[in-house]
Amino acid sequence: MTELIISSMRTEGRVQPMGLDATAPMLGWTFASSPSRSRSQTAYRIRVAACEELLVDGRSDVWDSGWRDGGNQAAIAYEGAPLEPRRRYYWQVTVRDDLGRQAESPVSWWETGLLRDGRWSGKWIGDASDGTAGRPLPQFRRSFRIEKPVRCARAYISGLGHYELRLNGGKVGDYELDPGWTEYDKTVLYIAYDITDALVQGENVAGILLGNGFYNVAGGRYTKFKDSYGAPKCLADLVIDYADGTSETIGTDSAWRTAASPLAFSCIYGGEDYDAQLEQEGWDRSGFAEGADWHEAAEAEAPSGELVAQAAPALKVMERLSPVSIAEPKPGLFIVDLGRNFSGWPEIAVSGTQGATVKLIPAELLTEDGLANQKWSGSPYELNYTLSGMGTEVWRPRFTYYGFRYVQVEGIGAITPEKDGHEACKLPVLHRIEGQMIYPDVRKAGSFCCSDDRLNRIHEIINRAMLSNMKSVLTDCPHREKLGWLEQVHLMGPSLIFNYDVEALLMKVLADIADAQQPDGLIPTTAPEYVVFQEPWDVFRHAVAWGGASVLTAWELLQRYGNAGVLQRHYETMRRYIDYLTVTADGNILRDGLGDWYDVGPNGPGFSQNTPVPLAETAIYYGLAIVMRSIATRLGFTEDADVYARLADSIKGAFNREFFDERTVLYAEGSDAALAMPLAIGLAPDAHRDALFARLVRNIEERGGRTTSGDVGHRYVLLALARGGRSDLIYRMTRSTDTPGYGYQIANGATTLTEAWDGPTVGKSQNHFMLGHLEEWLYTGLAGLDYRYLPETGRFAVKVKPGIVGDVLWAEARHELRAGQASVRWEQGEGHALEVAVEIPVNADGWIHIPVSEFDSVAVEGDGARFVGHEDGCAVYRTGSGSFVFTAKSRSDRRSVDQK
Repeated sequence: MTELIISSMRTEGRVQPMGLDATAPMLGWTFASSPSRSRSQTAYRIRVAACEELLVDGRSDVWDSGWRDGGNQAAIAYEGAPLEPRRRYYWQVTVRDDLGRQAESPVSWWETGLLRDGRWSGKWIGDASDGTAGRPLPQFRRSFRIEKPVRCARAYISGLGHYELRLNGGKVGDYELDPGWTEYDKTVLYIAYDITDALVQGENVAGILLGNGFYNVAGGRYTKFKDSYGAPKCLADLVIDYADGTSETIGTDSAWRTAASPLAFSCIYGGEDYDAQLEQEGWDRSGFAEGADWHEAAEAEAPSGELVAQAAPALKVMERLSPVSIAEPKPGLFIVDLGRNFSGWPEIAVSGTQGATVKLIPAELLTEDGLANQKWSGSPYELNYTLSGMGTEVWRPRFTYYGFRYVQVEGIGAITPEKDGHEACKLPVLHRIEGQMIYPDVRKAGSFCCSDDRLNRIHEIINRAMLSNMKSVLTDCPHREKLGWLEQVHLMGPSLIFNYDVEALLMKVLADIADAQQPDGLIPTTAPEYVVFQEPWDVFRHAVAWGGASVLTAWELLQRYGNAGVLQRHYETMRRYIDYLTVTADGNILRDGLGDWYDVGPNGPGFSQNTPVPLAETAIYYGLAIVMRSIATRLGFTEDADVYARLADSIKGAFNREFFDERTVLYAEGSDAALAMPLAIGLAPDAHRDALFARLVRNIEERGGRTTSGDVGHRYVLLALARGGRSDLIYRMTRSTDTPGYGYQIANGATTLTEAWDGPTVGKSQNHFMLGHLEEWLYTGLAGLDYRYLPETGRFAVKVKPGIVGDVLWAEARHELRAGQASVRWEQGEGHALEVAVEIPVNADGWIHIPVSEFDSVAVEGDGARFVGHEDGCAVYRTGSGSFVFTAKSRSDRRSVDQK
């Protein structure tokens, strides 16, 4: 047998992160696949040292956990000596397997940030320009010399709202739109960079450009809201450690010089204008001669928020899209089609005379005349570039982004490749345009595919919407609002997690939620809370399916990533929120909120039409109490757990008295959401569950496989149907192309999931992921791959239960757990044969459900699969890790084979 192999190591959910402020970071590791079966970890030992050589020699000088029994390898809290700022810590883990053999990991590391505010040498600096219309944003420069060898150098910087750091003529790193947006009066993020290789002997020059971001929404064009925490400003420390053991810090202060940048206008909502005529060649390089427009930077008032290292993955340009067609609906006005909807910006290469301006208007849709249509996405949003006249100029915006597919290009005479001549053209010539999609640099953690092309396309548009709205928060849309609406964080949480490694991002979202919490315990519907909804629109502020993300997302992080640390960190936030709901409730019923937002009804999408708002709100309230009982138990708060258990019982009793009619066996008027939420969340009386489920099924069947559920209720409809064994009906619900739903969206040209079920024709945003709950079913219900972390063992339990539905001939899914890779592929062969290939990762247990009757035969390829009985029409096997193939044949198949 092969020993265990550790393939990757994480600190706070990231691989070798730089600039962490966590004082007790969570450490975890993943195992590579093993050809041997039933492999598990029985003990581990973590060692941390100040230098790699110590670990290589088998020593540690910072922390040695000693041997600890158990299978936990997902998230173990560091318990060593207090961490020092600006220090790289090396760590290694040794594990013992079930045969008593030891395996050692490679050496990994993490690097601390400044750890607290008081360690900054630099001062906040700014300029009188504030980015409002007609007033360019500032740029800053600082020259300094290096006269001796450099061992290493780091830059620590925060620029509000956003910044670009430059060093010796080049941009530092490839991050975009940093720092991530926050409640700036609570938290301000900074980022650490390794700048060692960018420094030179002699003169060096650092430069900083600033943008407004959400810190200063000054208006001037479209805005969702107009507000400001203050004028743009920045803080930086460039720390240089020399080979001789000395150090030097270049901090921002009045020694920095500032001037107006070419960035004439920048708004996170309204777009950006750049005047290349104002560029000062070499301003961020040595040898630059400052003109009279450069002056001392002014020290600025510091933001009131605490400076904290940014721990979530940085935004980057992750995809590039080329035009699929270019039209000219009016003379001199060009429409570039980039093929699909996404979020980011266009980049252009253009040439022309000095002072000419090219206007770019991105849009999701086109008008009947074939022009850019921003009706549903926030108008006016535009990008304007004024040419310097110096050859071919390449430009894209820096501090704004938009959701779009089309770009309307104005002010040019032609679009032609750079190699073609254009001397006769008096207007600028566009040589190249591409779309650049930005989202966090998250690892792809899973994949899904099946024989049904429509399901594959649904999977595709949901994923595009998820990525388009994945920024430093999970936004509702990438244009009109760009706000972190919280209901989708937990309702779509499993869908996100199956596809991408979002542990660090979700931890940032929980920190945003904690910052947004009000003194009375209220958690608003958005975090950061930039828009505060006042009466009579305060219903948009206190809906429990939104605020409940504080509890449900933390619980999901434990179940999916084994991250118990977030429960401890945010327990007080969760406890205060439940207390707020308890005080707000009327006889344990929450009377107000958004309910099943955006359901399908005669009035068009918006407020809940089919399900009473108190029913949906109170059902979620009950679910929160149940989860809080589990969290309190997990953390050892037994008295709190008892309180939440009693609260859950009280809510359940009140809920059923208020909404359940035992005579008709209906909740309220019997909408899909009204029936499904009590079934899926556990409120329905046991004696009536079958009848309620049958009515839910009948509702959908009578509509020809269509549901009326919305943003909140739809996930529970799918959960109720899948748990009730009716994945076949879920499959039918995807078939319709003439009524609102997934198939309708695809049939009507959607390339990302839309805000409304009939979004491509009704309008609204064409890029929302809030209705993408089918994605969870594609993995767990159709391919049949699901899993949970078991805190009592520290290991993962993987469940495989294929969903054989409709005309689907095969399906497969893969997911990278914290333990390692789990996968399933099932395929229907000739006759009634079914083959299911399964991979269970090392240090995990498998529960394999093969859908056959008790009289069918199942052949198993692979030792270690133990038959444990029949359940719900499935033969159930328990396995350890490894690869297994299950082949099931019906009795009729076996007879025909025997007769031959």
